[in-house]
Amino acid sequence: MSRALPKYDKRRVAVIGGAAAVVLSGAVIAGSALAGTPDGSDGAANARTLAAAGTITCPDVASRLPAVPASAKAEVDRNLTLLQTQINEANTRLTRTVGQGGPNFVNNAILGPLQDKRASTIDRIAIAIGRTTTKPTGLDTLAACTLNTGAAADTGNGSGAGNGNGQAGGNGQASGNGGAQAGGGTAAGTITCPDVASRLPAVPASAKAEVDRNLTLLQTQINEANTRLTRTVGQGGPNFVNNAILGPLKDKRASTIDRIAIAIGRTTTKPTGLDTLAACTLTK
Repeated sequence: MSRALPKYDKRRVAVIGGAAAVVLSGAVIAGSALAGTPDGSDGAANARTLAAAGTITCPDVASRLPAVPASAKAEVDRNLTLLQTQINEANTRLTRTVGQGGPNFVNNAILGPLQDKRASTIDRIAIAIGRTTTKPTGLDTLAACTLNTGAAADTGNGSGAGNGNGQAGGNGQASGNGGAQAGGGTAAGTITCPDVASRLPAVPASAKAEVDRNLTLLQTQINEANTRLTRTVGQGGPNFVNNAILGPLKDKRASTIDRIAIAIGRTTTKPTGLDTLAACTLTK
């Protein structure tokens, strides 16, 4: 009996020690899980910061201009091109800063500076025209731009919203390792198209309304393509953007540009070579 008791005591100590180890391990695992899981409020806040996933849309300036004197055309065209460059740069920054800052980040860091740049550029256009004829007024109202988020900002299950690990794509658009699926990452960017207005000859007064209408349509087509680009992040294969967005956009632009050339050609020499401006590119 004296030799059996120590064995029993050893077994009892081993059982108690093992149980304690299991309880301790469970506590550590639970603590680790809680530490790594964001609460619901943090997830909602993160989804709101992803409002930067969208497209910046600005009022068209070219269609609001009066007849541009020949002496001012070069300067006006240069500044119209600059306005489009400013929009492209702002959209690029919008994509690169998704998730940064607070709820006012886009307004303060992107839309605000863009409005200031546009106001200065638009003023230079008005001044250039005013050197020869009446300076146009009211163009300053075209400086402010807006953010078209569409369906980009989600609650956590779609493209653009972050999951528990902070990776883009929520539950479906990115893999667990943070790698974008084929074609998914290609949609994160901005579509850039050649400027048509700056390549046009002097537009006859009889064609101006139709030309301006189609120039506005060209910008609308770009805006729609950029919106679709945002909404289809992660869809299709590696050629999805080319086949489903850039290709159709090129066809639309070709038809619109041709209408512009035809409108001008009814009164004067029809411009040639504008068809080379139809193709657009994806800037990441």
